[in-house]
Amino acid sequence: MGILLGFAPFIVFALLTSVSVSLALWAAFAAGFVITIRDFVQSPTLRLLDISSVVLFGLLALYAGFIQPALSIQAVRLVIDFGLLAIAAGSIAVRNPFTLQYAREQVPKELQEHPLFLRTNYMITAAWTAAFAVTTAADALCTFTPHIPLALDVALGLGAMACAIVFTVRYPVYVRAHAAELGQ
Repeated sequence: MGILLGFAPFIVFALLTSVSVSLALWAAFAAGFVITIRDFVQSPTLRLLDISSVVLFGLLALYAGFIQPALSIQAVRLVIDFGLLAIAAGSIAVRNPFTLQYAREQVPKELQEHPLFLRTNYMITAAWTAAFAVTTAADALCTFTPHIPLALDVALGLGAMACAIVFTVRYPVYVRAHAAELGQ
């Protein structure tokens, strides 16, 4: 449930873009801010995805609102998806996959540093990184090749996200089943 809340600002943005890009950005910023504060009050830690979404949507809302008001929805989507790609890839690069913060909330302390648990989170974060790479590439293609329809961009993005979600749900089950077979 925690990681779903982490993606809530991005979901809010996606749902509101048909109404107004500016509204969608500010609402996503507000959602990210509320989630970050709520989580910080419950446990004084800040998650990478939460902080990144507040910064990303806040800066983009300010830029689109005051510096470049005519920024296209495609350009905004490209920046947001590139931001997600940078967050996911960066978390792997600094050896702290962003999914680890959520996964540790669901397992006992004694398993949180187990190599299999850590490797599983690297794999799940890698799956999300790949999904964000696909969405970023689709956004770039549609942004810089105007005759390509937005529907193709959306379809590729939804397909990539669906694959990442399925992998996130199924891979830990697969790992647990095979770990039991190997006696780990």
